[in-house]
Amino acid sequence: MTPQTSLSTRAWTELVLLGVIWGGSFLAIRTALDEIGPLTSVLHRTGWAMLVLWGVALLKRLTLPRDPKIWGAFLVMGVLNNVIPFSLMAWGQLYIPTGLTSIFNAATAIFGIVVAALVFADEKLTLRKALGVGLGFFGVCLAIGLDALRQFDTTSLAQMAIVAGTVSYALASAWARKMLGGVPPVIAAAGMLTGSTLCMIPLVLLVEGLPSLALAPSTLAAIGYYAIIATALAYLLYYRVLAMAGSGNLMLVTLLIPPIAITLGALVRNETLHPGEYLGFALLALGLSIIDGRLWKRRVTTV
Repeated sequence: MTPQTSLSTRAWTELVLLGVIWGGSFLAIRTALDEIGPLTSVLHRTGWAMLVLWGVALLKRLTLPRDPKIWGAFLVMGVLNNVIPFSLMAWGQLYIPTGLTSIFNAATAIFGIVVAALVFADEKLTLRKALGVGLGFFGVCLAIGLDALRQFDTTSLAQMAIVAGTVSYALASAWARKMLGGVPPVIAAAGMLTGSTLCMIPLVLLVEGLPSLALAPSTLAAIGYYAIIATALAYLLYYRVLAMAGSGNLMLVTLLIPPIAITLGALVRNETLHPGEYLGFALLALGLSIIDGRLWKRRVTTV
């Protein structure tokens, strides 16, 4: 068995678990936003997750990097992978449903293909990938809707902010490959979260004021979920699945997240999505499957 072609039962189980965890994070973040500001929600996410991951690093007795360039790379990674996308998406969730946020988030893989093709010589944009990217872009545009382009308002701006967050994720992926390739995953994640936390502290104090822990139990539970489970523990699970299944199979988690987020948003917050938004996700999923390629190769082989 090779991890890029087939998945063991254990790999499938952990892949689905990762999708469920990340799918639930959108509802948790939106719940916390009922009481705290978007920037404060991000600081809670990066700060608590940072402490957990450094604790794991200490338990594993991992060696800290000594090169200042690595710590500089952590800071940039924290900005690209946490500060910018977390903040934009948290603000955007104030104005659009959690399920729609998760659909836009799935576009990360599409933008990642484009950024990788521009940055790395071994990531050329083949005809198949170009077709998948094109369908993915069209799906995102369809989910946004033509009305959002004709009547630009706060909702439209929120949608654009979340899409901009996915572009930042894609840039972060390229940066990680270029600058953090030899760093142990736990150290890389903890270092990144340290950089993002250091950036978020002054932003929160300047814009939203000193955070308080005198919060409703539901808010504290939401923060605990998206910071500890959906960030710190999810990073550890992510790297486990990556080792077992490979990066190609790991992209499948992108397709598992939106249905979970949409379902939870409907059940807990009575959110509804328009047919165009569902169709947009379907086209995005089709684009991702074309980029992945294995499903279509199997159909050709069968025929």
